[in-house]
Amino acid sequence: MKVTIASRAKSSQFPVTLDLAGTASTVKVSDVQKALAVKFPKFYPDRQRLTTEDKKPLDADKTLADLGLEDGATIQFKDLGPQIGWRTVFLIEYGGPLLIHPIFYYLSKTIYGSTFEHSCMQKTAFYLTLLHFLKRELETVFVHRFSHGTMPFFNVFKNSAHYWFLSGVNLAYWVYGPWYAAGQSAAARSDVYIYGCIAVWAWAQLSNFSNHVALRNLRPPGTRVRAIPYGYGFDLVSCPNYLFETIAWTSMCFLTTSWSAVLFNIVATGQMYVWAVKKHRNYKKEFKEYPRNRKAMFPFLA
Repeated sequence: MKVTIASRAKSSQFPVTLDLAGTASTVKVSDVQKALAVKFPKFYPDRQRLTTEDKKPLDADKTLADLGLEDGATIQFKDLGPQIGWRTVFLIEYGGPLLIHPIFYYLSKTIYGSTFEHSCMQKTAFYLTLLHFLKRELETVFVHRFSHGTMPFFNVFKNSAHYWFLSGVNLAYWVYGPWYAAGQSAAARSDVYIYGCIAVWAWAQLSNFSNHVALRNLRPPGTRVRAIPYGYGFDLVSCPNYLFETIAWTSMCFLTTSWSAVLFNIVATGQMYVWAVKKHRNYKKEFKEYPRNRKAMFPFLA
């Protein structure tokens, strides 16, 4: 069968006609992507966005017949630009704070112009922050399964700025400074207070991890299968992993009492809520049996 690939962007390369082996009921959108990549190696499948003429995205796993496309159909193509793997993006994002926090913590004389002993609060915040981002890195390598393999390369700079500056430079500079050093009234914390913050942080991190494992188990390796998650946290909200992430950073806000931690937590929670609402809507749209009593991210609220 034949399909015509057209582009709304001005290009001397399009439209182009592809000859595909099979029929509309056997040829998948992924086959069209591969054929287009053979003709134009620059446009590898992850760089392609294929839609119908009315701009409806085409699912790579569906056949052309499933999408109402027959022999001679026209498919619209958009170049998404150079791509980078999501796993690589996450490793870069989370690697920033893992490098930045030790610099501010151990090079205090160079950065702040004086030597001082770190308070118990500063030591606790330092190790909890490193553990948090080390957990993120390990989950990226060993736990997460991504429904989308890549993202536009230049987005990595925008995404990394959130972690490198807000949870990196911003948090490290203000939390590890001499104003919170041992002996300063601003750093005074009782053991009960510190251990309480650690306990809440640890519970939230373990809960977040259990949610990530549950989501991983819903998707067989190498697939984009989506299913309704159930279990711990999911009975109340669609994205309990975001909820527990917020709780973990809220405990850091109480531990440090630093506005830098509050700023990061507000921005991070706001972004996660936007993602949660989108995922919640997609769940309800995709699954008719999706539990109606669930909220997006905050139990009983939203």
